[in-house]
Amino acid sequence: MSIYAIGDTHLSFAEGKEKPMDIFGPRWYQHWKRLEKNWRDMVKEEDTVIVAGDISWALKLEDAKADLDWIDALPGRKVMFKGNHDLWWSGIKRLNAMYENITFIQNDFFLAENIYICGSRGWITPDSDEFSQEDEKVYRREQMRLEASIEKAEAHIKKRISAGETEKGETEIIGVMHYPPVSKPAAFSGFQQIFEDHGIKRVFYGHVHGEEGFRNTIRGKHHGIEYFLISLDFLNGQPFVVKK
Repeated sequence: MSIYAIGDTHLSFAEGKEKPMDIFGPRWYQHWKRLEKNWRDMVKEEDTVIVAGDISWALKLEDAKADLDWIDALPGRKVMFKGNHDLWWSGIKRLNAMYENITFIQNDFFLAENIYICGSRGWITPDSDEFSQEDEKVYRREQMRLEASIEKAEAHIKKRISAGETEKGETEIIGVMHYPPVSKPAAFSGFQQIFEDHGIKRVFYGHVHGEEGFRNTIRGKHHGIEYFLISLDFLNGQPFVVKK
């Protein structure tokens, strides 16, 4: 059983709410068709797929449902994180009651193949030129949500070790965010500090688009943590293999 990840599906299947993405460049031309083909070619029903935010352009849940239904029909168990454009996302209990094969993550984790999938939406970080006092509030709140997610996973691991269900070193906690964990690769953020404090070794994020964006975001190993950009256009619509 494998684990895959992709961000920024940017779907808009609700009637009358369509939003073509090809205005943002050729990588987005009928991007959902390319995503569906790759997903069905790669993912089996027993696999897990992480969707790292900006799932639907819808403003209301009733409109987002067409997009969520489309993802639900694809193979695998889906683990979803909120993006900045997911304005339809509200009421985590309500969301998690909607589908058997979709789990929406907020202040929590998902366990797949001894990998604990933790994270939060994230936000722009203080090194950004656009960072404001209002951003500071959201930035701090998202750090709290990230830490809560990881701490729940750590508590679950300790409980399993005590019960003899697993051993130390057999599990891994990975970080998932929608926003990059830092706005400028040479800077450092509170999100990165949390990952370091908890010994996280791999972090996956989306949000960044376009060739200039790809060049100017954090990727590879920094301070012992490996960062992976998984936005759909960067991956050309092919889910990234987290665990095979």
